[in-house]
Amino acid sequence: MPELPEVEVVKQSLVKKIQHRKIIKIIIKNRNLRFKIPTKFEEVLKNKVIKKVSRFSKYLILNFSDGSFCLIHLGMSGTIHLIDKNNLNKFTNTSFYNSLILPKKHNHVEIHFQDLKVIYNDPRRFGFFKFIENKKKLINRFSHLGPEPFYKTFNLKYLLNYFVDKKKDVKSFLIDQKFVSGIGNIYASEILFFCKINPRISAKKLSKEDCKNIIFFSRQVLNKAIKKGGSSIQDFKDTYGKNGNFQKEFKVYQRENLNCLRNKCAGKIKKISISNRSTFFCNICQK
Repeated sequence: MPELPEVEVVKQSLVKKIQHRKIIKIIIKNRNLRFKIPTKFEEVLKNKVIKKVSRFSKYLILNFSDGSFCLIHLGMSGTIHLIDKNNLNKFTNTSFYNSLILPKKHNHVEIHFQDLKVIYNDPRRFGFFKFIENKKKLINRFSHLGPEPFYKTFNLKYLLNYFVDKKKDVKSFLIDQKFVSGIGNIYASEILFFCKINPRISAKKLSKEDCKNIIFFSRQVLNKAIKKGGSSIQDFKDTYGKNGNFQKEFKVYQRENLNCLRNKCAGKIKKISISNRSTFFCNICQK
């Protein structure tokens, strides 16, 4: 599933290409995504002007000039492509776009502008589009989610209060969107490696220093991933059809039985299951 860095990379591409543009038309080729797209969706979005493209957690948000919004979630395998109507090679990698990995039959939504179109492709159809009438309803939609790692509210006081008497392991908290928004399985393992924290440790046993490190390295790892264009493990491509590069920086994720990359550590990377998710850590420096 695309996590915060991957969605941020897509957002940045969309800001450059569709912000301040008017939607000419919407074409729905398959309404049966995670939530069925209503029959009036095309009519509602037609002629709306995108004032701003933003992101919260793993959600893309089209902010319209009339105060309404459209939420886009990429689900497990959703990708967004920018296609220049006059030059198909200009905005996206057409060899990827036409590849057997993501055939055109999985193009479910097209958003047309004057000289380009945005295509939503999703083989597993776990993503969704949701029209939101106003800001109050948008805030309501996110009310169950915790702060992003970059928010000032994701601070030492918040962590210490949240972890009081919590027996659950720290890895499960990092991927719990009610605690912190945007971190998924990949980045949770990487963050805990830099913190030298065993993913199985009970949250209530974390020291003040451990909590400070979680805050610091959450921001550092996610920022670096954004700069590297995100991580491409299976499905993720940016809006130009290109892979992200952060997977080349992995210290533990998908490195089972390989040597630890920390200087002077003789450990091996181990793989275990936590909350039914693959978890990677060093058996020595993350004791």
